[in-house]
Amino acid sequence: MIVGILTLEIDIPGAFSLKEKRMVVNRIRDRVRQTFNVAVAEVDDMDVWNHACMGVVAVSNEQAHCNAMLSKVVAFVEKIRDCSVEDYSLEFV
Repeated sequence: MIVGILTLEIDIPGAFSLKEKRMVVNRIRDRVRQTFNVAVAEVDDMDVWNHACMGVVAVSNEQAHCNAMLSKVVAFVEKIRDCSVEDYSLEFV
């Protein structure tokens, strides 16, 4: 069993309050969950209103499948107009 862990550093330039940030983060979380059937959560920088750190986890029996799925998640989030991906990292356990 392979567990793929994706950490996304996301900039939210249009957010000027935690409420606006939360709306964008919830929209990203819901879209990614619905499209890719992965686990998603905000894992850091919860008090910063224009930045979010989100974790995405996928489980598979092949590392190549996990890598492909999480790479598609990164491409999907980069297309969302309310935010921009500053950095991301992939880890496999």
